[in-house]
Amino acid sequence: MTTGKMPSTAADLPFFRTTTVGDLTIHALEAGLQLLDGGAMFGVVPKPLWERQIPADERNRIPLALRCLLLETADELVLIETGIGNKESEKFRGIYGVDVAPDAEFGGADRLQSAIGAAGFSPDDVTVVINTHLHFDHAGGNTYREEDGEIRLSFTRARYFAQKGEWEYAHRANERTRASYFDHNYHPVRDAGMLTLLEGDAEVVPGISCFLTPGHTPYHQSVLIRSAGDAACFLSDVMPTMAHLPLPWIMGYDVEPLVTLESKRELVSRAQRENWLLVSTHDPTTAWGRIEEGEKGLRLAEPSLTDD
Repeated sequence: MTTGKMPSTAADLPFFRTTTVGDLTIHALEAGLQLLDGGAMFGVVPKPLWERQIPADERNRIPLALRCLLLETADELVLIETGIGNKESEKFRGIYGVDVAPDAEFGGADRLQSAIGAAGFSPDDVTVVINTHLHFDHAGGNTYREEDGEIRLSFTRARYFAQKGEWEYAHRANERTRASYFDHNYHPVRDAGMLTLLEGDAEVVPGISCFLTPGHTPYHQSVLIRSAGDAACFLSDVMPTMAHLPLPWIMGYDVEPLVTLESKRELVSRAQRENWLLVSTHDPTTAWGRIEEGEKGLRLAEPSLTDD
C-alpha cells in the first residue's frame, strides 16, 4: 500500500533518496509531480477502495510522482526514465497538473536536472538513459527546450535505450494513444545517432537488464538491477504505484489490461520469490520496498520513505 503524507506540490518531495543494491548505489530522483484522474489510474477498482490508498482532490485527481532512478556502476552512470521535461505548454501543464519547475539552488532545465545536481552529479555525467516506454511522462526529459525555443538533448554524452516495438507503436498511434506520444521527446535522440532500439529482453550494461512487461503498451519494459546477490526492479507502469500491488488493480490507461494482468502476475511472483527491491515510478510517497505475504495476501514490507 501507499504510505506517508501526500504531496501537493513537487517541493513537498525530497530531491532524491539513496540506498544500495548489492555493491551498487542507487538514487531515486524526484522529477516533479503530476495530477491524474484517480478513476483512470485505477480502472475498474471502485473509488471507495482506491481512495483509501491515495485520496483524490475536488477534481478527482490524485498526486503522482515522476520518479526516475540513477544508478552508479563501476563504469557507468545510468538513468532510468526522464520524467516530463520542460517543453510542454502552460495549458498542457494545467490539464495534467504538472509541476516540474527547476530549483533555484540546483538549477537545470527542469526538476529532474535539479535532482541530479542535488545528488551530486550533472546531466553530462549520465552515460546511459533507459526509457521503459515513450509516453510523455517517462521520456519527456530526454530533451529540453532552451529559452530561444530550440530543443536540445538533455544528456549529451549518453546512449539512450528503448524497445524497437515501442518505437514502432509510437509511430502508428491511433486516436486513443496518440495523446501520449510526442516526437520532440525522442526524434532528436534518434537524429543525433544516440538511440539504440532493443528487440526484447536485453542486458544494457553488466548487471542492468531490460525485460518486457507488456500491457500498459504492447512493448512496455521494466528494468532489473542485479549486484552481489541482491536485486531491484524498476517497475514503471506495469505497477505504477504501490497501491497497484493487488493483481486486478490495473490502470484504465493500459491498452491491453489483461496482458498487464499476466505481466504483473509473473513479475510479482518472481519479485517475492527472489526478494527484489521494487522501485515505484509514480507512487506519491513510497520510492521502494520489498513484498511479503500478509494475512490478506501480498503486502509491502517496510517501505523506505527516507534516505538510508
